[in-house]
Amino acid sequence: MLQFESWKKILVLLVTVLGIVYAAPNAMPGDGSESGNFLPGQKINLGLDLQGGSHLLLRVDMDVVIQERLESMAETIRLEFRQQKLRFSDLDVVDGTVVVTLRNASDGDAAREVFQEFGPVVSITQDGPGYSIAFNEQGLIDLQSRTIEQSMEIIRRRIDPDGTKEPVIQRQGADRVLVQLPGVDDPEEIKRLLGRTAKLTFQLVDTSITAQEVRERGRAPSGSILLPADDDSGEFFVVEKRVMVSGELLDSAQASFDQNNRPAVTFALNAEGAKKFGRVTGANIGRPFAIILDGKVVSAPTIQSQIFGNGQITGNFSVAETNELSLILRAGALPAPLIVMEERSIGPGLGADSVAAGQIAAFVGLALVMVYMVLSYGLFGLLADVALLVNVVLILGALSAIQATLTLPGIAGIVLTMGMAVDANVLVFERIREELRRGRNVMAAIEGGYKRAISTIVDANLTTLFAALFLYIFGSGPIKGFAVTLSIGIATSLFTAVMVTRLLVILWLERRRPRELVL
Repeated sequence: MLQFESWKKILVLLVTVLGIVYAAPNAMPGDGSESGNFLPGQKINLGLDLQGGSHLLLRVDMDVVIQERLESMAETIRLEFRQQKLRFSDLDVVDGTVVVTLRNASDGDAAREVFQEFGPVVSITQDGPGYSIAFNEQGLIDLQSRTIEQSMEIIRRRIDPDGTKEPVIQRQGADRVLVQLPGVDDPEEIKRLLGRTAKLTFQLVDTSITAQEVRERGRAPSGSILLPADDDSGEFFVVEKRVMVSGELLDSAQASFDQNNRPAVTFALNAEGAKKFGRVTGANIGRPFAIILDGKVVSAPTIQSQIFGNGQITGNFSVAETNELSLILRAGALPAPLIVMEERSIGPGLGADSVAAGQIAAFVGLALVMVYMVLSYGLFGLLADVALLVNVVLILGALSAIQATLTLPGIAGIVLTMGMAVDANVLVFERIREELRRGRNVMAAIEGGYKRAISTIVDANLTTLFAALFLYIFGSGPIKGFAVTLSIGIATSLFTAVMVTRLLVILWLERRRPRELVL
């Protein structure tokens, strides 16, 4: 005997109602925001090809990256030479090259061993006691490729932290990145998010000299640098060049408030960062420890005790600024500044035509599928059509709930899902026909049809779902949009075929109790 437990009926009703509630704003006029008082859902986000948006062409400033890497090389050479007691002079970065002069020519072999640690990406030139170390051509190409890839990933994390807005982020040429953002009419917000490198470092303050003395002398001591405060106070700090802990070791960052109820950013370091932080703070109790963001000192508190893993960044922040800063820190620091080369807003005119064409395709496809099911399976086909309509509502509700971005490929995924949605019902109905031909009664034929078809239905949908997941993992932009709608459609199709259609069939059987079935 066919059974459909009460909890299953409640589940079908609950899911269907939730789908209707979340999909309802899409049928309302305006932007759907006015529905927020009584409906939890919002209208589906439309992609750049459907609603227009912002177009930004950014250039990655490679000169800054190269300069930073060369300065890091110079600092490494300084520390290694001092550790090995190699005497040197004139260590500096000049015109894209690290130059250093040995005071003792016999130290040449030891110096070359230090230089070789930088690997095959650098070329070493000797001129008497002087050495020049610079990136070779392959080294510059590798550095540029890594920098562009890292920049694209950080851009994606900053402007799409939830992974549902589907921005288009593509590399163009040697050092440029194209960013397209659907629905963003004001690119200033995005430019502000991307305008900060957000390079966070923790460095010890050099207490051997004051900032005033450095400014009078015109230069900082070797191994130190003069940095301004991150406010309008005009204060300067002398900090050691050596980075004790970097922002790359951050595990999380959240907007919060300090003990004086002022907006602040609370951060936590990962295991490696906590170990380094604890070692540095434990060995330097009583010394000021500067928190530096984008080359400016946010604060320089004195280390009172050994600290592991957690800290707080305070300053002259507003609540909105702490929210933005925490998002930027979680996304990670850009490896290089981004320079806006081109920006423009794209109108939704072309998108309106695309939406209209997509609607026509969806309605025609839906109508043809529904007519075919009624002609092929009669009443059962009509019940499958009801389930198909529920399926469409659930897809729209799911897209609204997760605020995924719908693009033209996404519309194609929905249209494809409509055709696939009745596949499971076709399998069940054909199995029922086979059971009826074998002489089974109506109840036994329907029960047997569902039991024998379920494994085939699950296998077919899982195969398509795996393909959609791989498209989402390895694809980008519009490909992900197609994968999202296809994955949601598969899940809702399986639910409506196995649960909704079966419930409707059982309710019809309980009411009519037919002795014969023409299918």
